[in-house]
Amino acid sequence: MSESSIQLFSPENLIDPYPAYKQLRDEAPVHFMPEMNLHVVTRYDLLREAIKRTDDFSSKYDQFLGGAQQMMFATLSPEQVIEATAINEQMVEIPPTMLTLDEPEHTQYRSLVSKLFTVTQVKKSEDSVRAVIDKNIAAMKGRTSAEFMSLFAGPVPLEIISDRLGIPEEDRMFFYEAATAAASGLKMAPVPPETLIHRMQLGLDLQKLLIKLIEARRAEPQEDMITILANSSLEEAGRQLTHGEILSVLNQFLVAGHETTASTFCWGMLALCDNPALQEEIRGDEKLVKTFVEEALRVEAPVQGLPRLVVRDTELGGYALKEGDMMMLRYGAANRDERQFENPDSVDINREKAGMQMAFGSGVHHCIGAPLARQELNIGFYELLEHFADFKLDPSKGRPVADPSFILRGLPEIHVNYKERN
Repeated sequence: MSESSIQLFSPENLIDPYPAYKQLRDEAPVHFMPEMNLHVVTRYDLLREAIKRTDDFSSKYDQFLGGAQQMMFATLSPEQVIEATAINEQMVEIPPTMLTLDEPEHTQYRSLVSKLFTVTQVKKSEDSVRAVIDKNIAAMKGRTSAEFMSLFAGPVPLEIISDRLGIPEEDRMFFYEAATAAASGLKMAPVPPETLIHRMQLGLDLQKLLIKLIEARRAEPQEDMITILANSSLEEAGRQLTHGEILSVLNQFLVAGHETTASTFCWGMLALCDNPALQEEIRGDEKLVKTFVEEALRVEAPVQGLPRLVVRDTELGGYALKEGDMMMLRYGAANRDERQFENPDSVDINREKAGMQMAFGSGVHHCIGAPLARQELNIGFYELLEHFADFKLDPSKGRPVADPSFILRGLPEIHVNYKERN
């Protein structure tokens, strides 16, 4: 197969993109995909370069995301379009904030919440993170099998980000459903029209809940992210954040704060099931568990790629790009680049500089919640191996298969058998 015939975004390649990634890295590390009108970057060194060149490659790609949404709306019937329009008209307009802005505007918003994710602050939260993990480990006891996503991988990060945001207990079940739906929208996978309408309604109801909480925190501040955002000001503009700006920041944390961590828990569990000796090797060793987490993030990057907008005629790796072109930086491909990582398809718990993986991005847009995600994953896998042994895939359920997602990469379910340790 020639590189020109690779359909990287076909359902089959979205489920298992790695052979196509390798071929593109070797033959066309920047390659035009006409079906998506995208120039796809797959090699590690070129991704690093593109991320640094913010004057050439902009993060203002709202138009791309909006275009993808319009493609999904095209599947609606005339009656459903009326229903979707009615929902849309009630929603607060969401302006670009952190993810889809460049410097210096990006820093205005990022600096407001960065104080929550310093190493010191994350260390302070360790007890509360451990409490959530312990509660979900307790739910796995007294049994020999589990659907790991629904019993542990999903609930742990959802509860932790809910605590961080300041979601009241009585609103948690709705919040969990709405946050999961918000993340599902970023997968950009085709869904039935009824599901799309349902997600929109959940999105509207979530906005209403968050706005209610924003106003409550302005009246009575607490120690949570909503309070910080509700009472913060943009210094240069001399005003408080609007509801839309706060919702924009919060929406990004809904995905970054739970979906990606849940995915890595599942992919890491699959790696443990595939490598029984690995379970014994890393058990009880915090340093090896940390390297294992970095390797799980590297081998199956939970965010496979994000766009960049070319803002002036230029080149990348000798490949010509024009102003207005849209690039797609594929972190999932860069993380398996053999030019950077020896034996890139394998988990290596002795790998030096394992933290060089790009699952959290790089540069000014490096994931702000990375310290919290690492904390959850490091403690989570350490405690799972302390309490349980002999994790195996449930042979009656078959091998788990990835969602065919354009942006995110996750396992919708993974059924495992295991034993309790004394």
